[in-house]
Amino acid sequence: MTTARLPLFPLNSVLFPGLVLPLNVFEERYRAMMRELLKTDDSEPRLFAVVAIRDGREVAATGPGMPDPAALLEPGPAAGFGDDPLRAFHPVGCVADAATVRERADGSFEVLATGTTRVRLLSVDASGPFLTAEVEEIPEETGEDAGALAEGVLRAFRSYQKRLAGARERTLTTGTDLPDDPSVVSYLVAAAAVLDVPVKQRLLEAPDTAARLREELGLLRSETAVIRHLPSLPAVNLTQEPTNPN
Repeated sequence: MTTARLPLFPLNSVLFPGLVLPLNVFEERYRAMMRELLKTDDSEPRLFAVVAIRDGREVAATGPGMPDPAALLEPGPAAGFGDDPLRAFHPVGCVADAATVRERADGSFEVLATGTTRVRLLSVDASGPFLTAEVEEIPEETGEDAGALAEGVLRAFRSYQKRLAGARERTLTTGTDLPDDPSVVSYLVAAAAVLDVPVKQRLLEAPDTAARLREELGLLRSETAVIRHLPSLPAVNLTQEPTNPN
């Protein structure tokens, strides 16, 4: 399998291939990462790895923009992740391609990236100004009956959306047609469904597309049944706009 060393951006959320990731970058360790990425020629992709945090804090103890900026900033690129950062993260993440990196006047960055491929973390290096990781690409296998499962998941997802919109007393508008490629369907549904991080992480780590779709079908049916009996749900836009996890 292909391995590479990439800058590492841990988040309290899961990024899936094909999904958009908007970031508001204000901590110095991640500012340094973005400054390094900007050294890449415009004709080349600006790649970094995104991984969900299993045990730790997305933001260091304090820093620019935090409630107490005068407090002592927890030092180092691994701040908030303990003595062994590798253990603080889920083992599978996603490579992100930063198509847009805009530096603001205060030195922070506005970033718009897109998930590309799944990777497995092999090691994490905290010796530089920001975390880097050696990662191994995970190929996407189709699995058995992925096409039929995708059709079933799309039907279940539409029912789920309608129930969710009804619980929120809003009119559902998708804006665009849903895809029919099984892999794309599996990642879109995983990202759009209102699920907690461990469940989304489990979907990201699924051994193949069919296995991911099979689990999603069960989750969607279960969640739709729950919504049917609830008077209201938190306001979460599923298809209106991308999620900002930072």
